[in-house]
Amino acid sequence: MAQTNDHEIVSIYPFSEEDVENLMTHAIEAVLMWSTKDGWPVGVTHAFIWRDGKIWLTFASHRHRAAAIRRDNRISVNVSSASYGDGASDTLPSGAITFKGTGEFLDDDETKGWFYRALADKVGNGNQEVSDHFRDFLDSPLRTILAVTPVKRIMYNAGLANRHIAGAVSEDELGERLSSDADRMNKARSEQGLAPR
Repeated sequence: MAQTNDHEIVSIYPFSEEDVENLMTHAIEAVLMWSTKDGWPVGVTHAFIWRDGKIWLTFASHRHRAAAIRRDNRISVNVSSASYGDGASDTLPSGAITFKGTGEFLDDDETKGWFYRALADKVGNGNQEVSDHFRDFLDSPLRTILAVTPVKRIMYNAGLANRHIAGAVSEDELGERLSSDADRMNKARSEQGLAPR
């Protein structure tokens, strides 16, 4: 079994596709990030739905983020296992994924129909009264829906990392060491007079 005490190398801890599905299905909140006109990065937390490989969320169309994303639809979304709802299983994956992606606004009745119901049911977590109330709240004239199509995932599988530290994983369970933890890290170590890893 493989073990490590090297906490600088984290790109070797990806999620499996099954873990991605579980994390994205059970996490309640995501942080949507975009750039303002003057270049500032900004993020806001939203409840979301994961469907068809996309992240779906909603907000009022007069918000600054709507204008910013229409101006430049390159955005990021971070989802963490810390946002699992009450009663989440201990077997669900732990960690986080940041998705780089492109955003598309949808305001058609078909999308509103399935999305508002799905989001309300997720937030309601089995409480039909809460779900119905939130569904009615969502259905407002200024609301828009944003679908984010991922183009890159930056993953940190905390469960895999913890098992690796404890020596409870095999080398073939680890992901590929990406350039940030190979080339860039060793360049930074060299600049500080440290040996490469």
